[in-house]
Amino acid sequence: MTKPINSSRLFIASCLALLVTSLTFAIRAKIEGVFGSDYGLTSEEIGWAFGPAFWGFTVAMYVGGLIIDAVKTKNIVWLAFSSHLIGLILLLLAKDKTMLFISNVFIGFGNGSVEAACNPLIASIYPKEKTRMLNRFHVWFPGGIVIGGILAWLLMTKLGLSWQLLTSLLFIPLALYGYLFFGQNIPETERVSSGVSYKDMLKNVGAPFTIIALVSFMILAASVPSIKIDFNSSLTYIVLAVIVIAVIVEGLVVNKINLLFPLVLFGMFLTACTELGTNQWTNALLSNAGIDPMIVLVVITGIMAVGRFFAGPLIHKLNPPGVLLGSSVISVVGLYLLSSAEGAGMTMFSAIVFAVGVCYFWPTMLGFVSEYIPKSGALGLSIMGGAGMVATSVILPIMGRSIDTAGPQLTLRYMTILPAILVVLFVFLNIYVRKKPNH
Repeated sequence: MTKPINSSRLFIASCLALLVTSLTFAIRAKIEGVFGSDYGLTSEEIGWAFGPAFWGFTVAMYVGGLIIDAVKTKNIVWLAFSSHLIGLILLLLAKDKTMLFISNVFIGFGNGSVEAACNPLIASIYPKEKTRMLNRFHVWFPGGIVIGGILAWLLMTKLGLSWQLLTSLLFIPLALYGYLFFGQNIPETERVSSGVSYKDMLKNVGAPFTIIALVSFMILAASVPSIKIDFNSSLTYIVLAVIVIAVIVEGLVVNKINLLFPLVLFGMFLTACTELGTNQWTNALLSNAGIDPMIVLVVITGIMAVGRFFAGPLIHKLNPPGVLLGSSVISVVGLYLLSSAEGAGMTMFSAIVFAVGVCYFWPTMLGFVSEYIPKSGALGLSIMGGAGMVATSVILPIMGRSIDTAGPQLTLRYMTILPAILVVLFVFLNIYVRKKPNH
């Protein structure tokens, strides 16, 4: 007899798995200063060593999205658990950029496996509340950063304890999510249960092979220090033009399908860089703000957690594209204010505006794909989440180089370009959805 599906237990286990993921982000935001001051790494080297936490995430999500229906969700869950365990042990042993890099490969792979398994799992167990429950699930990303930020401030800043002790605390939620998933009946993905073929899933991604090739190149650029993306070079723009042409040919000519998914994917690149790139460099960007940067990070992510928990009414009123457009406008204002803020009060006010702006980006992008492009299945969700992470792995060393040369304030000013592009993109998306609803 098949064991009944315990949706509540699976949801709680998923949230705890995401909590481990988010705690690794909070810890990195704190220990980047330690690896600079104690181990002599430059900001660019730290950005490179942290990169695998993002592109490892992407690899896990892409592979997971492609094979999840063949190997089953439960096996992706246990892959996440074992990768987290190995990565955290290696992080505790890290004392140079190479070891830091390797530990982040495993941590990133664990984090990506969590999202590869849990996003489609939640869409399957809550088919009528996908966007709302994905927002509630993703409460634990900023929520975990709040918890991690407070612990980092208390243990390291106030009590002067080691970063290794702080890192060791992650074994607690790791053990809990392993226990809650153990022995549970985990359902098949929504694509399988609704009868959508594997071929149709690939087709609805628009240009799957071009996208995978693009992301592979981005991973290479993020992991090989000699490859630097230079926006002052004409070669960069030639490569971008080739990618756009390839997407159009594969999507419109070969697959004969609209390019909605690739367009939304481009938006995911920019939303992730705006949110995660800025948050990961909080310590360096706000080092002279007159207030502990970890306190600012806690406030930002606390607002994000509360906003996501109560996202249901807002999404119902504005719909996902409307939420994304409003978020982009507010993000532009927040980053601009942060770039010119002086003193603790103005910095905190600017951070609050920024937090409101980026609050709904990640889960609402996933919710949009799940609702408006449902036939893209688990692969669509995995590609979206993975794209966000690999984009962040590319932007981190670029931001680090900018911080080293131009300084924190100019770097923040440069970052306003990303949500400004998103404003234009989401205006178009709102017009498209109103003319041609997909559900």
